[in-house]
Amino acid sequence: MKAVTWHGKRDVRVDTVPDPVLKEPDDVIVKITSSGICGSDLHLYEVLGPFLSEGDVLGHEPMGIVEEVGPQVTALRPGDRVVVPFNVSCNHCFMCEQGLQSQCETTQVHEHGSGAALFGYTKLYGQVPGGQAEYLRVPFGNSLPIPVPQGPPDDRFVYLSDVLPTAWQAVEYAGVQADQTVAVLGLGPIGDMACRVAKRKNARVIGIDLVPERLARAKACGVETIDLRGVGKHLTEVVRDLTNGRGPDAVIDAVGLEAHGAPAGKVAQQLTGLLPDAMAQKLMKEAGVDRLRALHSAIDMVRRGGTISISGVYGGMADPMPMLTLFDKQIQLRMGQANVWRWVPEILPLLVDGDPFGTEGFATHHLPLDAAPEAYETFQKKNDGMVKVLLKP
Repeated sequence: MKAVTWHGKRDVRVDTVPDPVLKEPDDVIVKITSSGICGSDLHLYEVLGPFLSEGDVLGHEPMGIVEEVGPQVTALRPGDRVVVPFNVSCNHCFMCEQGLQSQCETTQVHEHGSGAALFGYTKLYGQVPGGQAEYLRVPFGNSLPIPVPQGPPDDRFVYLSDVLPTAWQAVEYAGVQADQTVAVLGLGPIGDMACRVAKRKNARVIGIDLVPERLARAKACGVETIDLRGVGKHLTEVVRDLTNGRGPDAVIDAVGLEAHGAPAGKVAQQLTGLLPDAMAQKLMKEAGVDRLRALHSAIDMVRRGGTISISGVYGGMADPMPMLTLFDKQIQLRMGQANVWRWVPEILPLLVDGDPFGTEGFATHHLPLDAAPEAYETFQKKNDGMVKVLLKP
C-alpha cells in the first residue's frame, strides 16, 4: 500500500509499504477514505525527529471503511464506516473508565514514561503506524473505532478523530459559560474549532493570530479577532481594553511549541536537529525546547481567578514557568491530550443531526495522498491559505 513516511527533518515521502495485517483477535483493518494533516504533525516534520525512525508511517486523523475484522470482533463488520481516534485506548481499564483515554493503562508507553499510545506519533507514544495511508490496523476493534452513519461526506465526521474532541475538551477545561469571555490564542484548526464550540455555548470569543486567512475564517464565524501583527507586545493591554480592564474569564492556548517570538526556544529546537538521536532525545526530555510566548501571554492576559486551558502541544521538560504570577493571580490551569471517547457521546449526535460546527466546509484543501510531501511543506510555511488539509488515499 501507499503511505506517508518520515525520512528526516522536513522530509516526508509517499512510499510503498507492506499492507497491515490482523495481529490480535480483536483487530480490524480499515481502508482509509480521509486522513487529516494535523498541526502536531508539523512537530514531527520540524522538531521531534530524534524520536522517529526512517520509514515511520505518519498520521492520526483517519476515517474509512472496515475491510477485515478479527475473530473476536463483534461490534463491527466489513463495510461499516468508522472514525479512528488518535488515542490508542482500550476503553475498559481504570483510566479509560475515568474518561482519561489519553492515559490508557493498557497502552501506556512505560519505556518513556508516557501516556497512551498514539497513532503515527513517535517512539514517545508507541511508534504505532499512522493513518496517512491506504490501510490501517486498528486494535480494540470492539471499543476503539467510532461507528458513524453512511450518507454525509467524510468531512462531517473525520474531525471526531482529533480536532473536534481536542477543541471540545479545550473549551470544557476552560470552564466557559454563557456570557463569559474567552480568548483563544492561535487560530489554526484546533483554535478555530475551539472558537466555534465556545460560540455554541453563547460565550463571547476573542480570537488571536497573525495569519490573515485564519483571522478571516474566525471572523466569519462571529469571533472578535485581534491581529498580532498590529499589537505586538501590547497584546495584553488590547485584550484588557476589550474586557473592562480585567482580562478574559478564560484563555485557551491552542499554539504550543510552534509559537513564534522566543529566540531561546528556537535555538534549542534547532540544536536538537544537529545532535545524534540519543543526545537530542535527552535534550528534549530534560531541557527547555519550547517557545513559551503564547503561554506567557495567556498567563498575563487572563483575569484574576480565571482559567487557562492548554490544548497546544509542548515538548520540553525544563521550560521556565512564572509560578509567582500563577499563584498571585489564582489562575486555574488545565491541560492534556484530548480524551477522544470521553467526548464522543456528546459530539456525535450533533453531527448526525446536522453540521453545527461547519465541519463540511472546514478543510481548505482536499488532496490525493501522493501530494502529502508538498502539503506538509505548504502547511508548515502557511502558504496558499492552507489551514486544514484532508488527504484522500
